[in-house]
Amino acid sequence: MNKRRRKPKLPNYPVRVTVESLTHDGRGVAHVDGKAVFIDGALPGEELSFLYTGRSRKHDEGRLCELFQASDQRVEPECAHFDICGGCSLQHQNPASQILSKQQTLLDSLERIGKVKPERILEALTGPVWGYRNKARLGVKYVRKKGRVLVGFREKRKPFLADIQRCEVLHPSVGTRLEELAQMIQGMEARERIAQIEVAVGEQATTLVLRNLDPLSGSDTRVLKDYAQQTGLHIWLQPGGPDTVAPLWPEASQLSYHLQDYDIEMQFLPTDFTQVNVAINSSMIRQALELLELDADSRVLDLFCGLGNFTLPLARRASHVTGVEGDAGLVQRARENAARNGIENVEYHSVDLTQDPAGQAWMQQRYNRILLDPPRSGAQEMMPHIAALGAERIVYVACHPGSLARDAGLLANEHGYRLVAAGVMDMFPHTAHVESMALFEKSHG
Repeated sequence: MNKRRRKPKLPNYPVRVTVESLTHDGRGVAHVDGKAVFIDGALPGEELSFLYTGRSRKHDEGRLCELFQASDQRVEPECAHFDICGGCSLQHQNPASQILSKQQTLLDSLERIGKVKPERILEALTGPVWGYRNKARLGVKYVRKKGRVLVGFREKRKPFLADIQRCEVLHPSVGTRLEELAQMIQGMEARERIAQIEVAVGEQATTLVLRNLDPLSGSDTRVLKDYAQQTGLHIWLQPGGPDTVAPLWPEASQLSYHLQDYDIEMQFLPTDFTQVNVAINSSMIRQALELLELDADSRVLDLFCGLGNFTLPLARRASHVTGVEGDAGLVQRARENAARNGIENVEYHSVDLTQDPAGQAWMQQRYNRILLDPPRSGAQEMMPHIAALGAERIVYVACHPGSLARDAGLLANEHGYRLVAAGVMDMFPHTAHVESMALFEKSHG
């Protein structure tokens, strides 16, 4: 009879260490008897003791117990819930040091994974570090033991919702209202059947999309409309899949943001992908266009173009822009955004960019500039096709340094491009997310 192997008991005493570095997810790294320990809440150079929270074959995990020598990077977290909420991992590190850590993560990834090194490092793009987050997905849970509803993010490294009253990185129109939202939902008959709230902030309105697992009663509908009218928040419902999203109040609910430098208004649905940080988005677009060195003869291919966040500014500076995106709904709204802004030198195609695009009509065109902004998984499948187009300059906007590093290695080591420049963008302050941009130029000779 096989006995199930029991997990070994964790030591229940504090262990003293010196922290050597940070992991890519923001934990301090120390070693005990030659084995790495990842410690929540620890910073490089600190003398501290920790308690074990987990063990595995390759590394152990722990949480800070007592601090004997603090790092000069350490600051007091702004949020009262930082210790439990998993939404942020770096509030105890000053913002300037966060950026340096993220830049090092990018450079380490490029060298280790891609075997490449940028010829120059771009200056980090920074902006507001509080109240910046315009998109978020909040969990909602009626906790029977507590007899109340929780609204927010999950606890650090746990599946449970954190018991928080506010969020300092969320846009204040929502971040200051988490407790109020929880109380409103608690007063609904469907309080156990609201699964999440998707937040989308535009310039004129903030929208909450409630995922209601059952149709709402008349009284619950009234509760939501009353709350919307009192707060000015727009409320939408999602009773099924993404195509069931519809406004509850007001009926004519619209979200938009402006790209002032290019005289462009972008309209979007609350469930559409948009950049979470308005200030960084503006700086990011400006930097991308500068790196591409556009002129009146530039023909640009914009891959993973979404709503046209890059496509339309590109079109203001270039001869012609082709946008390609896998989500047909986003492509439709991209076309509408182009028409609304009177931009005619663009064309859009709805194509799955994980599949071979060789037979596509847009692949037969000539481009001397390429911009791509792929999802976290990157654009590995597209690299040989991008290279075959022979564009002089390629700008790669990345939301995962590992994916960028892998794809940069392909462009530089297999397809004749130089990695001219790379740098980070602080799209998500106080989190371990590393957003970056890289410029490639075609090698000659």
